[in-house]
Amino acid sequence: MLELKNVSKSFGSKKVINSLDLTIPDGSILAIVGPSGGGKTTLLRTLAGLETIDSGDFLLDGEKFDPVSSKNQEQVVGVVFQEFELFPHLNVFENIVLAPRLALQEEKEVYTKKAEDIAAQLGIESLLQQYPYQLSGGQKQRVAIARAMAMDPKVLAYDEPTSALDPALREHVERIILGLKQQGVTQLVVTHDMTFAENIADNLLEVSEIN
Repeated sequence: MLELKNVSKSFGSKKVINSLDLTIPDGSILAIVGPSGGGKTTLLRTLAGLETIDSGDFLLDGEKFDPVSSKNQEQVVGVVFQEFELFPHLNVFENIVLAPRLALQEEKEVYTKKAEDIAAQLGIESLLQQYPYQLSGGQKQRVAIARAMAMDPKVLAYDEPTSALDPALREHVERIILGLKQQGVTQLVVTHDMTFAENIADNLLEVSEIN
C-alpha cells in the first residue's frame, strides 16, 4: 500500500500541493482529476523522485521512503509521462531494456525475457525492432508503459494517458489499464478526463488549482 501523509510542495510563493493525504491500496486504481495548475503532474514528479517535496512523508507498506534518494533497485513508482519520452535513436526493445540493463544491472537473458514477456502482455511483441518514429501514438504509449514496467515498480503511474491520443483510442487505453489491474498492478492515473477516470478507477480524487 502506498501512502502520502501531509505532503506539500511549492514553487516560490505558489503552493501546488497543500498538505495532501493519500492512500492507494495494493492492486487498486486511483484517478486524480482536475484542471491544469492543480498539482497533478507535480505530484507524479515527486513520486518519481524528479522533484523534492517541502514537507510530509511517503510510505510503502507502512515504511517511509524517499523517492529522490531511493536506489534504482528499490524503485517504488514508475511513471509514464504524457510525452512518452522514448529515446528516438533506440528501437523498442532497446528502449524497454535500457534501465534494467544499466540501473538494475540485469543479465542479458534476464532483461531480454522480461522485455519479451512485457511486450507480449501489452500486445507489442511485433514492434520490438521498430523505432519510435515508426509507431503510432497508441503504440508509443504501450512502449512507454512497457519501459516503466521493466523497472518492476510497486506502483505504475500515468500522466494524462489519453491526452495525446485520438478519442477512438481511449477505450483501448482503458482496456490496458484494467487488464493490468487484473494482474494485480497498483496504478495511479492523473487526468482531466472525468469520463475516462470514472471508467477505470476504484477511487477518485478531485483537485483544484490552489490560489
